[in-house]
Amino acid sequence: MPRKEIVKVEAAAANPNLSLATKFGNLVFVAGQTGRHPKTGEIGKDVREQTRNILERVKVILEAAGTSLDSVLTATTYLTRREDLAAYNEEYARYFPTNKPARTTVTVASLNSPELLIEITVTAGVPS
Repeated sequence: MPRKEIVKVEAAAANPNLSLATKFGNLVFVAGQTGRHPKTGEIGKDVREQTRNILERVKVILEAAGTSLDSVLTATTYLTRREDLAAYNEEYARYFPTNKPARTTVTVASLNSPELLIEITVTAGVPS
């Protein structure tokens, strides 16, 4: 039986209370990522920039786990403003132009900081 592995990644402003990702067999579970730039930790100015920051963070995490955005199976997104959905969808489509993962998007009252507009978590497969 496979064992849980912690995926080791250097990312700016990583939450010390969690692992950025865990791997179990050929699956990678990426913790919710927020709109902080992966290298500077600065929060993006709008939902477009925050979405790009998140997906760039996810890309780095998945590469450290031996996979990529092409292998994302599911994505769950939390938006704090319903009116940001169209802009989010446009940025998301740049990273997933075809072969899109299954996705759930919900609107929430807030995230853990008022300037954060979006959080995304994904599960990906590791190709054999």
